[in-house]
Amino acid sequence: MNIRKWLDLYSRDCKLKYNSESTRNTYTACVKKFLLHFKDEVEPKSISNSKIKDWLLTFQTLNTRKQMLCSINSFYKLTVGMPVKLSKIPYPKKANQLPQVIDKDFLKETIPLIQNLKHRAILTLAYSTGLRVSEVVNLKIKHIESKRGLILVKNAKGNKDRYVPLSETVLQTLREYFKAHQPKEYLFNGQNSLKYSSTSCNVIVKKYLGNNYHFHQLRHSCFTSMLESGTDIRIIQKVAGHKSSKTTEIYTHISNQFLSQVNTPL
Repeated sequence: MNIRKWLDLYSRDCKLKYNSESTRNTYTACVKKFLLHFKDEVEPKSISNSKIKDWLLTFQTLNTRKQMLCSINSFYKLTVGMPVKLSKIPYPKKANQLPQVIDKDFLKETIPLIQNLKHRAILTLAYSTGLRVSEVVNLKIKHIESKRGLILVKNAKGNKDRYVPLSETVLQTLREYFKAHQPKEYLFNGQNSLKYSSTSCNVIVKKYLGNNYHFHQLRHSCFTSMLESGTDIRIIQKVAGHKSSKTTEIYTHISNQFLSQVNTPL
C-alpha cells in the first residue's frame, strides 16, 4: 500500500473539512497508525471490517478506541469514498462521568498571588470565562472588546463564533500583562512563536494549582461557579458555546447550591 499517497490525500481533505488544527493533527496521526498497521494490504478498500475490529480491540481504553474509530471513519468517508464502510462497527459507549471542578475559594486565593504576569493572566482569563485551552491560545488582541466588556471567540468548537463576558478584574489583569509583555497579534505569545502552546497552559496549571489538575477543569469550575452564583443556565449555555442545554445541565449535578436544596431522609 502507498501509505504516503493516502496520508497526503487525507491531509488535504482534512484541511477542507476541519477548521481546527488540533483535530486535523489528531485524525491524521490516528490514520497513519491505522495505515502502518495494515501496510501489507493492497488498498484501504481491501481491509475487512473484521480485521479493523480486531485492531481496535488492541487499544485498552474506550476513549482511545473511539478516537481511532472516529479518525478512520473520517478517512473512509472523505478520502477513500466509502462512507458506510464502518457503519457496522459500534462506537464505544461513553462513560457517564461527572466533570471534576477545582474549589472556587482555592482558585480565588491562589491565582491573584501568581507573580508571573503572563501565567496569572492566562489562568485568570480561563477561570473567569471558561474558555477552552485552544480558545485561549488562539485568542487575538483584536478580539478583546474592552469598551463593550466582551471577548470574541472566533472559530470555536463546531466552527462557531461566540462572545464571552470580559469582567473588570480580567480586563485590568490583561492590561497589566499587555503593558509589560507587548504581545503581537495573538494575546499570548510563545517564547519562540506568536502563539502560546496548549501544553504550556497545562504546565502552568500544574505548577500553580497542583499536579492533579488540568486546564479543562478551570472551564468546569467556571460554569459551576456561575451556576452557584445564580446565573441562568441558558446564559451559561451561551457562554460555554454548548449546542444543547443538556450538556450544560451536567453542572447542576455537581453544584453545592443545587445539592444543598435536597432534603435527605435522615
